Order: sequence, then structure tokens, then C-alpha cells
Amino acid sequence: MYSSKQPGDRKKILFASFPADGHFNPLTGLAVHLSLTGYDVTWYTSSGYAKKLGKLNIPHYPFKKAIDVSDNNFDQFFPGRKKKKTQIGKLKFDIINAFILRGPEYYEDIKAIHASFPFDLMIADCAFTGIPFVKERMRIPVISIGVMPLTETSKDLPPAGLAMTPSYTALGKLLQSVLRAAANMIIFKQPHRVMYQLFEKYQLPHKGESLFDMNIQKSDLFLQIGTPGFEYYRSDLSRHIRFIGPLLPHATTTVHKQWFDPRLVEYKKMILVTQGTVEKDPRKLLIPTLEAFKDTEVLLVVTTGGSQTTELRESYPHKNIIIEDYIPFAEVMPYADAYITNGGYGGVMLGVEHKLPMVVAGVHEGKNEICARVGYFKLGINLKTETPSPRQIKLAVEKILSDNSYKINVEKLEKEFTEYDPFELSSQYIAAVLKTAKTAAAVLKMEMV
Repeated sequence: MYSSKQPGDRKKILFASFPADGHFNPLTGLAVHLSLTGYDVTWYTSSGYAKKLGKLNIPHYPFKKAIDVSDNNFDQFFPGRKKKKTQIGKLKFDIINAFILRGPEYYEDIKAIHASFPFDLMIADCAFTGIPFVKERMRIPVISIGVMPLTETSKDLPPAGLAMTPSYTALGKLLQSVLRAAANMIIFKQPHRVMYQLFEKYQLPHKGESLFDMNIQKSDLFLQIGTPGFEYYRSDLSRHIRFIGPLLPHATTTVHKQWFDPRLVEYKKMILVTQGTVEKDPRKLLIPTLEAFKDTEVLLVVTTGGSQTTELRESYPHKNIIIEDYIPFAEVMPYADAYITNGGYGGVMLGVEHKLPMVVAGVHEGKNEICARVGYFKLGINLKTETPSPRQIKLAVEKILSDNSYKINVEKLEKEFTEYDPFELSSQYIAAVLKTAKTAAAVLKMEMV
């Protein structure tokens, strides 16, 4: 519904996101919704998203001071990363260089934006490290969107970031408390030191929070994508965290010819496999899956994200294989019996919405935590690697297709998803934060008189 508000009456909202599809795309549906319901919306992110934002009719402020690490091209911008040989080593390096150290640069850009677009509220993805600067230095309210599993530290859970699943026994909780301390003081000691030094330099107040908690605690509200059924139980969940359901990217209304292949109704079983648009190496997941199911009685539909599609078609011309750059998941998932993915959060949300048991194989960019939850809640099988073998994949698929409990668990979570309206909930929370901010500003003005 379009707003009848005059331009001068419209509240201004700045969206801000780390330059990666998994951080940008989930917020696009909400941005368009808010724009259509009367807010003046603009977006600060990489210039690589200018075209997408143009199609959404959302004004764009590109990075100026901030280093643009779009497409997860960390090796290109930070040569020292290549020296890190372990997953933990790379994770710590990325946290410092791609995230923490970019915060002051985002702050400088956003101050300049505010001069021409005096926004009333910033909405950012949960990994955007400009959040504390906007909240504390600019005194502007911030709402964060959890585009990945919740990272908040809890006395009930193991440390975040390591894909460890929880134990709720007394002994398990004791062990987890030791692991949390070890993670902060040993594993993530250097990132914490860098973050605290940065906060002290910019006079940002802190209480020694974990780096996994900082953006959560510095936000007026934290809106977590998903529902409680896809998150570990916390008895000490912060009161300003809200679940908003499966917030998904904006769905275009452009009329197009619906994708279909006659083989979709010719085979008794169909499997969909994707490794998203960021991962370009088909040897990690696509080729092992193709090897596992070529010349079988199962139809395998492969989406490549535009990476090496022609080469894969030439190597796998088998009748039971369909390989495409991209297929709208809403058009292909209704035919699927199982879903193989490297664990992108949005893709997993879609898999649940289409009641698909999953085989997940992802490690980097936080996918290990997503895959851990898929396995923990028995929505599918977590292979705990990003380079599974054809045998591993085939056995896992056979397991989730023969054991109906996976399907039942996914259907249960899908039902929970339907109880949440992401746009309606988000709109209510946004209006409440803006109202509170307006009241606080009025009180401050009265005190200054």
C-alpha cells in the first residue's frame, strides 16, 4: 500500500549492510515494504549493489572511506590472509580485518551521509560494525537484523562461532562455561583486544562484551530472522531480541515465463542442489553431488549461480541431470524431495518453507553455525565439511529420504514459520523504536531549555 504522507512528514531510515549477498539480500524485502508504507528509505553499502537498489527504487550511498570487501574477496584486499592455514586462523583474521577495523570507516561515511540525509533510524545487518558508532557517537537509534543464527552469549550454550551444539545437563553446562572462557581469552583473544582498543580510541562505552554480543547490545532492538524453533534455547535471552520469522529477499513482480522441465514429473524422486552465488568452486559441492547421482533413477537439478554452467553441462550430459545458472526456488522446490546446500541462511529458510529435508555442507562465512542447527534440530544431516565426497552425499540423501522423522521435523518448523509475519512484526517494532526516540528527544529538548 502506498503512503499518502507528504515528503516532509516521512521518517527517514538508512539501511546499512556488510557487502555480501547474505547480509544485503535478506533486508531488501523489508526496505521495499517500508518504502511503500510511507518511510523515506535509502541504503549505504558497496557500489556493487547499485544496480539492484536501482531496480528497487531505493537511493544508494556507496562506500567512500570504507574498504569494499564485496564478494568475500578478502584475499585480494588483505594479502596477509593467505598465510592463515587453518579455519580458526582465517576466521580470526576476517573478524579483525573485514569487520572490526571497517567500523570507523563506516562511521566516517555515515556522518557525511547524515549531512544530506538526516536519518531518524538506521537498520543494519547484525554484522555491520558501524552499529556502535551510530548508536553511541551519533545518538541515532539502531535496529539490527539477525541475518545468521543468533550469536548472543548464554550461560546455557557453548561459545558462538565454532559450530558447537549445546548440552543442557549440569556437566555439559559446566564444560560449556569453560569453553566460553577459553574462546574469549585464547581463541578470540586478538580480535577482542583489537575491538576494545578501537572502542577506547573512539570513546565508545563498553563492558568487555564478547565480540559476538557487541552489535546486539548496542542495538535498540535486535530482530532475529527465523523463529525460536530454529534457535538454541537460552534462559537468559536479552529482552530486546525479537524473532520475526523467515524474512526473505524482495520477490520481483516482473512477469516472466515460469521455469519448467518435463522431467520434473517423470521421476519419482527429485533432488535440488545449490552452493549459492558466492561460492564459485563447483568441486566443493556440485561435482560430488553430480558424481553421486549421475545415471541413477533420481532427477538431480543443479543451480550453479552462473559459475561454470556450460562446462558442467558438457561433463554431465546425463538424462537425469538438469543444470541451470539460476532457477527461482519457488518454481522448483515444490517438486523436490530433498535439498542439498552449503548452508546459506536464506536458502535454508526457503528449504524449510518448502518442507524439504536437507543435506548441508558448509563451513566458512558462518555457515558452520547454520549447518550445526540443521543437524541439531534434525531437519537434515550436517556433513560438517565443505568438501564432501560423493559417497557421503549419497548416503546422507538416502538417509533423509528413508527416515521420515526429518520430513516431520521440517514440517513442524514450517508450521511455526507461518505464525510469524515478518513485515508486520518488523513494522510494529520500527514504529515503536521511532516513537521512543521521538519521546526521548522531546525530553532532552525540554531539559536543555
